[in-house]
Amino acid sequence: MLGLIRRLRTQPRGDIGATAPPGSGHGELPLSANRAEPALSKLQLLVTRKLDGLLQGDYLGLLPGPGTEAGESREYRPGDDVRRMDWPVTARTTIPHVRQTVADRELETWLAVDLSASLDFGTADCLKRDLAVAAAAAVSHLTVRGGNRIGAVVGTGEQIARMPARSGRKDAQGMLRVVAQTPARPGRADLGGLIDSLNRPPRRRGLTVVISDFMVAPGEWERPLRKLGVRHDVLAIEVVDPRELELNDSGVMEFVDPETGRLHEVDTRDAQLRSRYAAAAAAQRAAIASALRGAGAAHLRLRTDRDWLLDIVRFVAAQRHARTRGTTR
Repeated sequence: MLGLIRRLRTQPRGDIGATAPPGSGHGELPLSANRAEPALSKLQLLVTRKLDGLLQGDYLGLLPGPGTEAGESREYRPGDDVRRMDWPVTARTTIPHVRQTVADRELETWLAVDLSASLDFGTADCLKRDLAVAAAAAVSHLTVRGGNRIGAVVGTGEQIARMPARSGRKDAQGMLRVVAQTPARPGRADLGGLIDSLNRPPRRRGLTVVISDFMVAPGEWERPLRKLGVRHDVLAIEVVDPRELELNDSGVMEFVDPETGRLHEVDTRDAQLRSRYAAAAAAQRAAIASALRGAGAAHLRLRTDRDWLLDIVRFVAAQRHARTRGTTR
């Protein structure tokens, strides 16, 4: 399916009737209106078949949790969220208690989708951009039901587009269509500004999902993400390509930074260079994971060379297993 999106985007210009986005290094095109619908419909069918058979329930979410409506109190257990401490009961009994909550009947979900130029890269089954669209489709499928609403903010370079939260699968499909057709623009990604756009204006408590490759210094987005986590459950979906983690021995290669256009020539036959590259990449990913953990966000990593639907299923299962043991993440 992701290959279908990629093929439709790379058709000759005369066949699609669109112009190449400014700053795209490889001439890829955004999906046209008449081409996006069949691609997204097939993607929706794929998500439905895979996830409906494995994840049962009427109110599914990537972060199945306790909700926000007040319920009964129980004694505190290691791993419980201290933000749910029931201080009046704790004071009366002198034993720490937490307030249990019940799931809301309506959930508001917001997506922050980073579609900056760095996501127009992929060396495996698809581009990172295609995987980001697929992740948005999966989140939409798992949350839009029973009157739940979903909205999105999409960042391309320094520009941010906002789509208001609406309920219903038809509106969700329209939102995904806009996301899939968003053209890439040159310039560095303002991931911090994209995340901070979900903090203003204040929204009702719900689920926020940040989809990005996080190829920006954590210091630029960690604080807005931490602020977002004070009010909402936050899920960070990190999109990764295997060549961002290690290099193969492929001789002399030219690399172009899609955000700045800078060209680098690298001799990948150098074993020490490949080793240093892998170590630097591992340190970068560890810093990203540490920043996400420090911000209180759940972390899901999707790779362009793996079964992304299976990774989502495993993530949801692990989250639910952690919840049943009384832990928060």
